[in-house]
Amino acid sequence: MLSALFLADDASYTKTEQQIIEFICQNPNSFLTVSISQLARRLEVSDATISRFARHAGYQDFKELKTAVANAMEGAGPAEKLKESISSEKNAGLEQFLLHQQGCIQKTLERMDRQAFFQAAEAICQADSIYIHGKGASHCLAQLLAFRLKRFGKRVCLMPSGGSELFEDLVHAKADDALITFGFQKLPAEAKILLKQGQAAGCRTILFCSRIYTELESADPIRLFIYRGEPEEYHSMTAAMAVLDALVLEIASAMGERAVEQLDRLHQLKGQYRVSTDT
Repeated sequence: MLSALFLADDASYTKTEQQIIEFICQNPNSFLTVSISQLARRLEVSDATISRFARHAGYQDFKELKTAVANAMEGAGPAEKLKESISSEKNAGLEQFLLHQQGCIQKTLERMDRQAFFQAAEAICQADSIYIHGKGASHCLAQLLAFRLKRFGKRVCLMPSGGSELFEDLVHAKADDALITFGFQKLPAEAKILLKQGQAAGCRTILFCSRIYTELESADPIRLFIYRGEPEEYHSMTAAMAVLDALVLEIASAMGERAVEQLDRLHQLKGQYRVSTDT
């Protein structure tokens, strides 16, 4: 675990040092490619602050800290992450795995910006059209969210994961719309484009992410933080799904009778044609 690199002598860290640790744990590959000056600018601290942090964490200097992170990350590809999670005592077996996911949900709850959560719900409720994008494993989250919102009578566009077809939908986005995308450990190139162009069009943009610090510009989207485990672990969608369902319920509550009426019409329509479709 990368977090274990900073537990030497039960060290107590300042808020700034905790931010540095969080950046390293959430962005280990980025950390390994930047200089101390580049990292300092990115985190808006001084070079000396990072040097002091490295020594405080038990390392001789910044270079030695980088070496420790590189050693911890060695071989941590997708297959290795899955193997590590399967063999780990913490995640061995159904009970242990579910308890670990419970912990991920708890950490998500602790780090979640409540104001951002309610802003996201409000933006979706008020949107004329909602564009949803998810790449890779996140596509299942995008599909589920699109399914739920359509049931409330919202106009939803589930965008392609990639390719030029993205722009066929994106070109229609306007100021009264909302754009939602997912970028956990890494922010896909497609998501960067969608967020940039969505903001240029005046859309409200929402990002489900696992990182506090990103390479986004100052006009950041509404961020919903999801903790899915340490970078070298197998990453489940359990916590992300829980937040997504909570968001759907908040939207339903905000919409009130409008959401209920649409679901009632859906139920009546299904009942009207049940006999013919079941035979």
